[in-house]
Amino acid sequence: MNMILLSAVLGLAGCGMMQTEKAPEAPVASAAPVARPVIGAGKSAAALDSTTAAERAAAVAAKPAGGERSLGTAVVALGSPAEQGLWVKSPLVTVKAKGRVVTAGGASVAVDLLPGSGAASLSLAAFRALGLGLTDLPEVTIYAE
Repeated sequence: MNMILLSAVLGLAGCGMMQTEKAPEAPVASAAPVARPVIGAGKSAAALDSTTAAERAAAVAAKPAGGERSLGTAVVALGSPAEQGLWVKSPLVTVKAKGRVVTAGGASVAVDLLPGSGAASLSLAAFRALGLGLTDLPEVTIYAE
């Protein structure tokens, strides 16, 4: 009986030593990085802004309309350069309208008010009209007509 038990133990121990041969795996070719186009890569802010100097000057020269009301203040970041025009998007705006933004220094520009969610953003053209640096995060007061 000991002999049978010893044979069974040795037989089972040998099972773990058996290996099946696997076919060698084919080498995996590393994919070359795909170049993705970057909107505006290598272009200046002036090249991306389709508003004319006259349009920006008119927006800056626009005087507040009577009955204008303040919607509040917001810190604005530069909006998408792909969205042309003079606009501000903010959660303070509930319906599309005309209005203006005024910086803490008193510079103002007439803009389209667009409803937004999350952080407020200001168009490239409005940033340029206000003389703001493209990486600035200015606090502005938003007014609706």
